[in-house]
Amino acid sequence: MRELDHYEPGNFYDEWFVAKGQPRPFIEPLVQRVRSLPPGELQQRQKTAQQVMFNLGATFTVYGAAEGTERIMPFDILPRVIPASEWQALERGLKQRIAALNTFLADVYGEQKIIRDGVIPRELIESAKGYLRPCHDLNPPGGIWCHITGTDLVRDRDGTFYVLEDNLRCPSGISYVLENRRVMKSTFPLVFKELHIQPVDEYPSHLLETLLNLAPAGLPDATVVVLTPGMYNAAYFEHSFLAQQMGVTLVEGRDLVVADGYLQMRTTKGLKRVDVVYRRIDDDFIDPAVFRADSLLGVRGLMEVYRQGRVAIANALGTGVADDKVIYAYVPQMIRYYLGEDPLLPNVPTYLCWEPQQLDHVLKNLDSLVVKSANESGGYGMLIGCQATAEQRAEFAERIKANPRNYIAQPTLSLSRVPTLIGDEIVGCHVDLRPYILYGKDIYVHPGGLTRVAMKRGSLVVNSSQGGGSKDTWVLSE
Repeated sequence: MRELDHYEPGNFYDEWFVAKGQPRPFIEPLVQRVRSLPPGELQQRQKTAQQVMFNLGATFTVYGAAEGTERIMPFDILPRVIPASEWQALERGLKQRIAALNTFLADVYGEQKIIRDGVIPRELIESAKGYLRPCHDLNPPGGIWCHITGTDLVRDRDGTFYVLEDNLRCPSGISYVLENRRVMKSTFPLVFKELHIQPVDEYPSHLLETLLNLAPAGLPDATVVVLTPGMYNAAYFEHSFLAQQMGVTLVEGRDLVVADGYLQMRTTKGLKRVDVVYRRIDDDFIDPAVFRADSLLGVRGLMEVYRQGRVAIANALGTGVADDKVIYAYVPQMIRYYLGEDPLLPNVPTYLCWEPQQLDHVLKNLDSLVVKSANESGGYGMLIGCQATAEQRAEFAERIKANPRNYIAQPTLSLSRVPTLIGDEIVGCHVDLRPYILYGKDIYVHPGGLTRVAMKRGSLVVNSSQGGGSKDTWVLSE
């Protein structure tokens, strides 16, 4: 596979190469293995890997797609590799960030010290879409709100990692991490032995342990369920996969009922008490008696038994306030305020359009900025100024002026790239990284995460709904 000899790292941070023909020392065994493959072998392995993913049913759903809603997650066979020292630094930064965000959630639904002390304006918190007044004075087990977090990281041209956003409601993608690894171990078995790659297959047991940690003390055999919106949800494959891997029941709202003061599950033998719910539905749909009255996905009365401490929910309701991209801009202040520490992982520099001076700067520089809606995800509600037309920028400017609270802007980063097989060529494609963090008895950072890759030449959008795919992420042991 001599294509690597012609690979151009370009003017970006390349995760494999320091310069053309000069691999990073920790990745040399993999580069040598790829180079040794006969012509066409890598492409054949790529096709085989994609077929395995298809057979596993590793799908996601794109709503409104003309060519059909259910798709196989595109998968690239050339992995991202992270050395041990680099991963340890990321791990420390992620633990710090989650500790601060968890304290923020407890505070904002409790004493609200951070508001009283003027660190974050009250109107920003109360206008956040994910801020839920019914969650005030909740007391989740152990004071833990964000049990499962997916934090998106990007690396800039100089090699610095930045936090792009936090996902504290129902972060998805971990199933692809596990399935990607299963495929890769059969594709490069010799390289796995040589590079000492940290395993990822223990995630389901760590997740189950995190969930059981929420159950009331003294229960000999707590019942855990995964609550899904159903088979038409974009991440249904993952819901069923995780339930199967943990050995717990996958349920929909219609399978549950509040009876005798507890949440109970309908079974062939009658009702059975449920102690912990790993919910994969948004807060608004969880209880039609409190939130959206038209919801058919949740359970009427669930909020009341949750507030009474008779059932635990992961993640806690109300965590969506910390997903808001405007609130994201204040996480460094949260870390300093709650922990008395400087942030170990920086945010991407962010302009807040609700502030008049920053709004003026954004409107004058739309051609060089990325503008994001505060509550959109999946690559929607976003303008990449350098790739947009003048008409698109003008239209977006009107949206911003109509609702400045709903928008932030950031400089266009030169996202790092990883060699990617596109057709018969190996080209550099931009990537991000979503590590998964579990907060149980302590904070656990799963080694690796989901590397999403923009599989269109030159694209900066890595979301699967926008044509992106994924790679296996190899974290090396020391």
